[in-house]
Amino acid sequence: MVAVTAKKAQENVLSAEITFIGIEGLVEVGRFCMTKDDIQLLFEYDRWANERMLQAVSALASEQFTRHLDGSFSCLRDAVAHIIGGQWIWLTYWKASTHDAALLEELRKRREAQFNANVLPNAITLRAKCKEVEKEMAEFVNAVTDQDLEKMLPARNTQISLAHLMQHVANHSTYHRGQVALMLREIGAEPALTDFHVFLAEGHGGVLPA
Repeated sequence: MVAVTAKKAQENVLSAEITFIGIEGLVEVGRFCMTKDDIQLLFEYDRWANERMLQAVSALASEQFTRHLDGSFSCLRDAVAHIIGGQWIWLTYWKASTHDAALLEELRKRREAQFNANVLPNAITLRAKCKEVEKEMAEFVNAVTDQDLEKMLPARNTQISLAHLMQHVANHSTYHRGQVALMLREIGAEPALTDFHVFLAEGHGGVLPA
């Protein structure tokens, strides 16, 4: 069994204390730190993976992209829009000067207005919107500091650090790209490889290819 506890570290270091408990009792206590460099790598990977996903869906016929499928999303268009819309709403939330329920309600309405099927009906328009959001995200990521990452923000009736919220957004994209991959297979199309180790093996993130 693994029990995980998190806490804000001292001296401008974001950390989580991870306690591993096994059959024989307490086995190991370790510390995990996420820095600006880690966040930059995470979002460089996210941009790379999103581009591969967009290449795959751009090869589809319009009918395939909007074909009704059973699952969390009614069609591929909606799944891709959810990924991009998720990045947009969190980024806008992080950049806001205040964080309250009224802001969240406003952002949800703005997201619906900007990412619905009438505004972004196909892969071309979704790709353009994705590039717009990713440009703003890259600017934010490049400007963030290690101290900024420690900032606590309201989320789901609690306080969560900016660093962990940024991890959430990257993880959210990965989760739903997996759904996109499944939906592509359901219509007989081939999804793109978006594994993190593939990203690294290709020489991204400062890793030299073999």
